[in-house]
Parts: sequence; C-alpha cells; structure tokens
Amino acid sequence: MNFYKRDEVYDATLKYFKGDTLATDVWVNKYSLKDTTSDGQTIYHEKTPDDMHRRLAKELHRIEAKYENPLSEDFIFDLIKNFEYIIPQGSPMAGIGNDKQVVSLSNCFVIGNPADSYGSIMQVDEEQIQLMKRRGGVGHDLSHIRPAGTPVKNSALTSTGIVPFMARYSNSTNEVAQGGRRGALMLTVSIKHPDSESFIDAKLEQGKVTGANISVKVTDEFMQAAINAKMYTQCYPIDSENPIHCKEIDAHKLWKKIIHNAWKSAEPGVLFWDTVMKESIPDCYQDHGFTTVSTNPCGEIVLCPYDSCRLLAVNLYSFVESPFTKDAWFNIDKFKQYVIYAERFMDDIIDLEIEKIDKIMKKIETDPESENTKRVERETWIKIMDMTIKGRRTGLGITAEGDMLAALGLRYGTKEATDFSIEIHKTLAISAYKSSAIMAKERGAFPVYNYERELNNPFIQRLIEIDPELNEMFKKYGRRNIALLTIAPTGSVSILTQTTSGIEPAYLVSYKRRRKINPTDKSGRIDFTDAEGVKWEEYNVFHHKFETWLSINGYNIEEVKAMKEQDLKGIIEKSPYYKATSNDVDWVEKVRMQGGIQKFVDHSISVTVNLPNNVTEEIVSKVYETGWHSGCKGMTVYRDGSRQGVIMSTEGTTQNVVPEQQENNAEPRGKKLECEVVRFTNNKEKWIGFLGIKTHDKTGEKYPYELFTGLADEFFIHPSVEKGEIVKFKEDGSKSRYDFVYKDKDGYNVTMEGLSRAFSREFWNYSKLVSALLRHRMHLPSVINVIDGLQMDDGEKEAAFGTWKSGVKRIIKKYNNSTVSGESCPECGATGPDLVYDSGCKTCKKCGWSKCE
Repeated sequence: MNFYKRDEVYDATLKYFKGDTLATDVWVNKYSLKDTTSDGQTIYHEKTPDDMHRRLAKELHRIEAKYENPLSEDFIFDLIKNFEYIIPQGSPMAGIGNDKQVVSLSNCFVIGNPADSYGSIMQVDEEQIQLMKRRGGVGHDLSHIRPAGTPVKNSALTSTGIVPFMARYSNSTNEVAQGGRRGALMLTVSIKHPDSESFIDAKLEQGKVTGANISVKVTDEFMQAAINAKMYTQCYPIDSENPIHCKEIDAHKLWKKIIHNAWKSAEPGVLFWDTVMKESIPDCYQDHGFTTVSTNPCGEIVLCPYDSCRLLAVNLYSFVESPFTKDAWFNIDKFKQYVIYAERFMDDIIDLEIEKIDKIMKKIETDPESENTKRVERETWIKIMDMTIKGRRTGLGITAEGDMLAALGLRYGTKEATDFSIEIHKTLAISAYKSSAIMAKERGAFPVYNYERELNNPFIQRLIEIDPELNEMFKKYGRRNIALLTIAPTGSVSILTQTTSGIEPAYLVSYKRRRKINPTDKSGRIDFTDAEGVKWEEYNVFHHKFETWLSINGYNIEEVKAMKEQDLKGIIEKSPYYKATSNDVDWVEKVRMQGGIQKFVDHSISVTVNLPNNVTEEIVSKVYETGWHSGCKGMTVYRDGSRQGVIMSTEGTTQNVVPEQQENNAEPRGKKLECEVVRFTNNKEKWIGFLGIKTHDKTGEKYPYELFTGLADEFFIHPSVEKGEIVKFKEDGSKSRYDFVYKDKDGYNVTMEGLSRAFSREFWNYSKLVSALLRHRMHLPSVINVIDGLQMDDGEKEAAFGTWKSGVKRIIKKYNNSTVSGESCPECGATGPDLVYDSGCKTCKKCGWSKCE
C-alpha cells in the first residue's frame, strides 16, 4: 500500500480541485484514507480523490458480483469519479473499503424503548454513546418519560420530568469525539406530552443542552387549536386511552413560545408528525418493529427504533446539457438511468454495512471488558443488524438543485423553477422505486415486504398513479428496500462537487478579498491604502458555477473579478443567479417548493428557511404554518444573527459578543503587536493559535494581549514559522482587520491576510472574548477559569470546543507566573510563594520540582 506525507497529498489534491483550497481541505481532512503510526504521525494512503473513488468502486463491484447482472468496477468508477454524478455521503465515503477503523457506514440512527424507568433511560444513554463512537449521528424521542411531579416508586416519590435527561444525553454527546466529525444528537418530544413546554424552553433558558438539536412533534389537532386560539389537552402516556395525568393548555400561547424561541435561537425545530405518520411506508409494518418515533440530528431521515440509514447524493447539475446557454436542457433519460444505478449502489452499501456490523460485533467479542460491561453495546448492534436486514432502508438524495435551475436559465424561488424541481423529484422517485423493484426480482425483496399492507399508503398510491407499471412490478417482484429517498444537508459534498448544497439556492454570488500590492509592481491597481500606507488591490471571489456562466457567456473571469462593485452588479443582474441567493429568495415560494418536493420524498427533507435579522415573530409563525399547509414534514427557521456570538456559561448566563470590544481603560494596542505562533494537537486534531504580545509602555513587561485561534487546516502556514507580527488596520473605514506578517527564509515580509476571517465564526467570537479579558489584564488563572466555564451552543461542535479550550489554556499558562493556590509541592511540601507557575509549568522554588501541564 502507498504511503504519502500530508504535503504531497495536499498539493496533488489542490491541483485536482484546480486551486480550490476549501475543497482540498475538506477532502484531505475528512475523507482521504489515513492512519496513525505508533509515534502519533499521520500517514496517508490516498493521494487524490481518484484513489478514494477507486477504493469505493472496488468494494461496490465486489458486492455487485454476488448478484445477477453485476456492474463492472470501471463502470462504477466512471459514475462516481470527479464527484460528477453519484456521490456517497459522509460515512460511506469515509468508511467503504477502510480497514483502518472499525466504524459503521450509517449516517443516521434512531434508538430508544418505551419503558419509563431509570434503567431504560440509562440504557439509552449508553446505546447513544456506543453508536456515536462508530461515527453515527443519533436521534431519540423522550415522550415516554413521565412528566415532572408525577408519582414514582422510588425514594424521590415524584418524577423530575424530561429536562434533566435532556442534559444527560446532551453531555454524553459532548464527550464523544469522532475523528474530525462531531457527535450529533436529536432529541424530540410530542406536543401531547405535559412536559413539552419545559422541553421547548430547555435550551434557551437552562443553557445546559448544548450537545443536541431539539424538535417538537406537533399534531394537526394542536396546529388547528393554536391557529384558532383554542384549548388543547396534554396527557401522559401520550396515546393512552387511560392516561394517568392530563392538563389543559392554551394552544396559541404555547405555539407563540415555540415561535419566540425559534425566532431567538433557531430552535426548536418543528416536525409535523401527523404528516410524517400518514405518509410513512415503514409504518405499514409496525408489528415488525417499524414504528417511526424520531428523526436523525438534521431531520432528513425519520426512523424507527434501532433502524439506521446510509446517504448518497445525485449531482443534478451534471445532467444539464449546454448549461447556461439558450439551448440548455435537462437530460431526463440519462437522469432516470443514473438514478437506477444510484439506488443499486445504495443497496450494495447495505451489504457493506452488514459486513461492517459483523466487524463491530467481532471487535466487541475480543474486547477485554467483562461480558456484563459489553452487554448493552452487543445488544444494540444486534438490534441494528436485525432492522438493517429486515428493511434494507436507503437514503438516496440530491445536491446542486440551485445550480441545476440556474444552468437551465430558471430563477430559484419562482413558480416556474419550483414546478420544474417538483417534476425532477417526481422522476427521481419513480426511477428509484423502479430500481428497487428490479433488484427485488434479481436479489429478492426486503424480508417483511407485503404488497397488500402498502395498498392504502398515500405515497405508494401517488407513485403508481403516475406510473402504473410500478404497481405491476410491486405485485410481481416486491421491492428491495422499505423506504428509499431523502434530501440531506450536503455541506461537505457540495464543497467537493463545487455546487450549491442540497435543494438550497446559492448562498452568495460573489464576495470580496484583498491582496497586498508589491511596491515594485507597477501594474497593480490600488483600491485601498491602509493607515501605514500599504497599498491593496481588491478582487472578487465567485460562486463556482457563476464563474462557469461567465466563461460560457464570453466574459473574461479575471477582468470581472477586478471590477468595481457597480460594474459587477450589472453583470450579476444579467445572470440566472440574480435575486436567487439565500437572502433574496422569497420564503413563501421556498416553503411551497419544499412541500411540493416532499410529496415525492418518502423520508424527509433537511432544509432551513433563512430569514433576515429584522423579521418579526409573526413572520416566523407564518413560515411554519405555510410549511404545515404545504405538506412539509419538518422545518427549521434561522433568523440571521440569532445564534451568532452567544456564549453560554456553566451558570446559564449569556453574553453577546459585539463586533468590537470596548477598550475602556485597557492599554492602547497600537498598529503592530509581536506575535507568537503556537501549534497544538488534541484528539488527533491540529490547531493553531496566534497570540499577540504587548509590551507595557512604561514597565517594558511583555504580556498576552489578544488571541486568534482555530483548526490549523483552516489557515495554512509553513510549520517552521514561530514568530511574526499582527498588524491591525481599519478596513472600509470602520471594521478592523488583522493580518499576520512574518519573514521568510530570505528575509522578505510575507503577509497572511485576515486572521479575523481565517477561522470559523464561533472560534473568532470566543477568541474575541478571551482577548478582551487579556487586554484588560485580568488575572490569568481567572482567565483560565472563564475558559473552563465556556460551552459551545452547538452540539456538533462541542467536542471540538473541549480541544480548543485545552489548547488555549496551554497557550495562556505559558505567561502565568503567579502563585499556585491551594496546592503544595509533592516533593517538599512547600506552598504559597515558593510554589509558582513559571511559563505554564508548576515549579517549586524551594526544591526545584516541576510539572508541565
């Protein structure tokens, strides 16, 4: 097997993606096959995505060869190479053919049992952890837990209710790291449950449920009561004919609370549960365990307990012939055939997942723990295996919807574009179900398939009404898979395909960057001169397929990149992306689009309705109500800025990090600061910190003044660089910008632009908070205590945040030369002034003992 160093892989992949650093970073860090040596070094076994696609093709062909009419390895490779047509998502892309890790290929799991006892609640907690450590995202429902204040037969006498267990499950998620992927959890509860209001408030008011997304399952009855300002009765158990506890509530008031919280913090999401259950095909087999109870963390797969799903996307843009011309057309025949292949690959991946579960089971058997310790993990995977085999569920979806529409000259958010999208998804559904019937003929139907059971299912009826041939195929052969379709968020996939994500429109058409002009370069155009007289040239960065539109329509891309704002605006207005980006699209039409497409997606759709910051709560309510009326199964609303800059402390208080910290009586910064570059590795993740060092104007003392940090792969700098300067200037006359400047081996200044934009927003905001404490000379041990108390308000990032905190504390401790309080030297017993921090290490001045943390 080949071995490569990271630089070799990075350079080759950067060439593969034609200079796209973001796509390169994503593939190298998340999907290239790699391993860790005994001394902690990472070695790479794949140089470019071509190697990965060959790995996937070999494994898919190996499974194909077990059945009739197998597809060849080269044919499969041609369908998946270059991320052009068919793209396995996430876990399948990372895990297929990967013998370096014992992981699942499933992206999504739902677990849980209806028992209301501490034992069953703790068991679900352990099951969740065991699945997350194998790379899966997990969801489960809490509606079976008795509400607060109801009697229990233990020493407490009454139940604590749902919220404490939300915190428990959230904390467990935060503890699980998944090697570049964060643990992800969805918690749901029925609006019928008497504790649903506490559930809805838990994240906003308590500040403890940071490791989970939450969604409330609302019924048609509740929606009607809320809209008509009627009373609504909640009972426990929620569907019991003889409940032990009931209460009557004001439905409109509770709905307003859901809306307020969603407006303020983007949660809870809403699941229209009657629509979910009415449309669900697996629920035709409830006596076989297929009762839908919850959803995966992003909401696109509604699942039964201990069922799982794998994801794969079809790139819609690639089926547009002559894109961005008057002759553009969608190759529907090619699309139908490739969807049939894509569903075959999905079924092949189920066989590969069964093999993976076998390996996980063998790993459990050989682990040194006691049989009792391994019991829950073993039983969990036995149940997962059983549901996988019985249902053979798949998650076939799409990406690049926005670019497909633009390439055809259709403007996202118009009725014409929406109608076309609905037709495409109708075709996808028919073709995928036809593929599943063909495979049933060749490979056999899923074990519990029964034609009669599904006759009255609305989704099945919709398909066979459009294509009666499907009905005959189902009668004769059955179907290979119990449910087939979804539309997942395709964040990483869209970066690799260089297209829009999922069914979303383009986020932005263009944004600006600057580069410094070399004083000797007479050809450079000066657009901006900073406070120190340094000259800068502005240029535009474009959405990938907008560049394609420019090229096809005869524009010189480099000339357009150099255009002034007004000139560029005129060109954008001529393109199909004009008024078709996230901030421009009319939310009513977007929700109508989601509802129309949902009728041809048997699972669900992960989509967020983006709204401007100044929208009212009434508008948010209308979004949800429109989604309900349109046939959506679930919705999330994000109001611009509603979650940015909110820092949760362990006491549940919040602070809003404003764009610029007020200096008050802090010593003025000056234009330049000495900078120390610090690299640290935790949990196999590589991080980088830029620590600005201030020299006191009067005493000459050096002390940490400001901090910029994040994942190292987001800001590449040569490993030999350890020092430099942070240069601050005003950008556009108001907003501050920070660049890192260092000398190369020949003594020339090199500028790395935009420390303030190099890292993800969360770490930029947290770094600003720490910087404010540092520049005001807060006692460094107290700064460290503050950092310890911070929590990330995003479950998927909480695990990484622990890594970040450890590294930041390590940086700051280097400058902590204060007395160690509350401890004594383990060698001589010295305390007080003799036991100090010296460059981050505990040191005893009396006997010389030292320990570095």
